[in-house]
Amino acid sequence: MAKNINQDYQNRIVNFSRFNMDDDIFFDFCQDNNHLTIERNADGTIIIMPPTGTLSGEKNSEIGADLTIWKRKNGGHSFDSSTGFTLENTAVRSPDASWMSDERYKSVEYVELKKFAKVTPEFVVELMSETDSLKDLQEKMDEYMSNGVLLGWLINPKTEEVFIYREDGTISKIIGFDHKISGESILKGFEFDLNLLRK
Repeated sequence: MAKNINQDYQNRIVNFSRFNMDDDIFFDFCQDNNHLTIERNADGTIIIMPPTGTLSGEKNSEIGADLTIWKRKNGGHSFDSSTGFTLENTAVRSPDASWMSDERYKSVEYVELKKFAKVTPEFVVELMSETDSLKDLQEKMDEYMSNGVLLGWLINPKTEEVFIYREDGTISKIIGFDHKISGESILKGFEFDLNLLRK
């Protein structure tokens, strides 16, 4: 049975074993605590985080808006930061923005889409907040790439740096927000103006 997490457990790692909390129970647990962002590591460890801060939330919305506008013209499916995906390694992640092709989307049964579908988006974005650790997010990006993501952006607004992760294992670093970054061959024609994140 799912339980409600009180304030003492927010922004902490809780050692629930995934063997005691299967996918359905974990989903119910997240619904019972929908005021929090909750992810699950591949080993079953659950990460509980507070809601996004106002500044980060606005920056997330800028990226999501441009991605959704591109998707409406070019196809596929875009998702916001509250969407959970079950990766191949059983981890459940909620990237700040993501996109999935029709092909991948249609490979999942409709009933599964109502929960944390067992499918990985082709494109993900992680936007660092004040409390995020760069090391932790870099490890998360490595996990995304090893579980089927084709293109990933890790954006650090504080230092104005962007790390671009690609399917072939290369990682590029862009310094300064006086640039536009592109969706390359994965999201052809998609560009995002980093200057929008300087608010």
